[in-house]
Amino acid sequence: MDFGLPTNLGDYFIGPGLEQLIQQLAENDPNRYGTPPTSKSAVEKLSDIKITDETLGSDLSQCAVCTDSFELNGEAKQMPCATSKKMKLQPLNKAHGGGEESTKLKLYSNWRSSCSCRVRIALDLKGLDYEYIGVNLLKGEHKSPEFVKLNPLGYVPVLVDGDIVVSDSFAILLYLEEKYPQNPLLPQDLQKKALNYQAANLVSANMQPHQNLAVIGYIKEKLGPDEMLAWVQHHLRNGFVALEKLLKNNAGKYATGDTPFLADLFLAPQIDVAIKRFDIDMNEFPILSRINESYNEHPAFQAAAPDKQPDAPSEARE
Repeated sequence: MDFGLPTNLGDYFIGPGLEQLIQQLAENDPNRYGTPPTSKSAVEKLSDIKITDETLGSDLSQCAVCTDSFELNGEAKQMPCATSKKMKLQPLNKAHGGGEESTKLKLYSNWRSSCSCRVRIALDLKGLDYEYIGVNLLKGEHKSPEFVKLNPLGYVPVLVDGDIVVSDSFAILLYLEEKYPQNPLLPQDLQKKALNYQAANLVSANMQPHQNLAVIGYIKEKLGPDEMLAWVQHHLRNGFVALEKLLKNNAGKYATGDTPFLADLFLAPQIDVAIKRFDIDMNEFPILSRINESYNEHPAFQAAAPDKQPDAPSEARE
């Protein structure tokens, strides 16, 4: 059965500019950083293929992500598929890496969420453009069927990168570090790298969960607002005491030196929440107070601040 497609992929690519095309299609090492977006100029050089009933039934159309986007009598490109890692047909309006629309990151975030703030800081540090999608937690938008499809637990943040969906701030940050290695979030020094993991985990596992909206709402309902505040302050102070000891011999301008790394992405929003929402006097913690001054001066940290987000209410904006 002849679909009008080349039987020899080598013949398909033979022609002038072959080397330049191959270079553009493999601008980065996909085994190291994931499949890179294909440049628009490279995609445009590939031949268009008309979609027929026969093409729809061929193996070349069986990309799980793109298959629903094919239209009879439409056009497609035969090119490396980021999902299957094989040569597949991809619709012109949705070719993996071929259209700018498919490569822009999307961040489902809430302006007040400290977990979301960690990811916002990372995206700004790495210089990554992204679409901000606000999720109103007070209105229960995180429990909607549409959002639960992205994160079954119903928590923000969620990052969508093309066909990849990642939830949980720690997982998102590690994903970003591997996929987009520019302006690294982790130092090369193994000891300092371990220190960053320790500080980040201390915040994410032993401090932030105690101030989670669901937790404090339950305590407030059962015991009252005063007991809720005392609960949060107790756990935050315990965490800050431990962090002061952990960072004592390593802190510079930032948590583990003079460059912001992973630990800082967790510390900055946690300190901000402690001061503004739970009345913690950070003068008790001189190291953390000092590095917090650096956060307040850094453009990426300031751009990620809660009051700078598009879904922040007007009363929260400075």
